[in-house]
Amino acid sequence: RPFVTDDARLSTAGSCQVEAWARVYQHSHELWALPACNPWGNFELTFGGSLAKTDGQNATLDSAIQAKTLFRALKTNDWGLGMALGKISHSDLNPGPNQYGNTYGYIPASLSLWDDDLILHANIGVLHDKESKRNNMTWGLGSEIKLKPNLLGVAEIYGDNRSNPYIQLGFRYSVIPNLFQVDSTYGQQIDG
Repeated sequence: RPFVTDDARLSTAGSCQVEAWARVYQHSHELWALPACNPWGNFELTFGGSLAKTDGQNATLDSAIQAKTLFRALKTNDWGLGMALGKISHSDLNPGPNQYGNTYGYIPASLSLWDDDLILHANIGVLHDKESKRNNMTWGLGSEIKLKPNLLGVAEIYGDNRSNPYIQLGFRYSVIPNLFQVDSTYGQQIDG
């Protein structure tokens, strides 16, 4: 999903899912695909990447790998808590086969209210930026608001301790509930 703020949920045990999306900016675009599998019930492994193209430049490939687990699964009218660790490798920044790229970790927490009519998400984490050799504190706050049985309103604000935050608003429509959903969001950097 195009949310940056993650939730304290995993894909269904014994199954895989694919999150794929496109991001369109004024002078560039990105195509992402992140397959995730949960083989045992409380462990999800994601591996995928993106193709990015900026006007007048060659396309770049990014790869991502992430492991996620839950300490407490989110249930209706309850809360959940998890942990995720991962790496993102940027081909143009990391030449050579042994360059791993940016490393990150975060804690996702989620809260269900009013029989899942409102679900709130919060993340706190750290990202080690290989290019700048700095650690950035990352954060995010998100929400899912049930508008109709198959339609959610989504909103989030997220960022790090070194730059202005970003905001996104949009909708999530479940074409086939619990199987296929379509999201559309609009966002930008605040004062950016």
